[in-house]
Amino acid sequence: MPRPLYDRIDRAILDHLQRHGRTPNVDLAEAVRLSPSSCLRRTKALEEDGVLAGYRADLERERLGLGLTVFLSLKVEHSRTTSQVVEEALKAIEHVVACHVVSGDADFFVELAVPDLRTFERVLTDQILAIGPIRDARSTFCIRTVIDRGPLPLTSWPAPRPSDVQRRQPG
Repeated sequence: MPRPLYDRIDRAILDHLQRHGRTPNVDLAEAVRLSPSSCLRRTKALEEDGVLAGYRADLERERLGLGLTVFLSLKVEHSRTTSQVVEEALKAIEHVVACHVVSGDADFFVELAVPDLRTFERVLTDQILAIGPIRDARSTFCIRTVIDRGPLPLTSWPAPRPSDVQRRQPG
């Protein structure tokens, strides 16, 4: 099934919601110059298409007592099931806030949010290094965060192609 065509209004909706997620539909419609019913229809379509994956609140880590951010590079023993075992184990650790499979010297790059070094040490030794296939862990401590979960650049989002069969009805 061909990808639906998206236009500048769809991009404007996504851009606005990335920056102001709690915007009521009436205000969003005004910001992108649409009627509220058209705006809601487009927003629902973007959700159904999976482009708009969800909504969430960004929380201030330090105010929640999670003032230490640690990045871990993990090397693992390679086998048929290794990646899946490591991924499932990391998903179960509450202090893991992001995990990426990477190329290069490491196999996984993991971000943790912890209150302090003592907690990090406990999580590292009791939970992460206890994952069987992990062979090496290298930590890097965040001094200061400059950008965190910034809006995605929508300029690289595929432009509509005239040859697409399925077309989105304008709002």
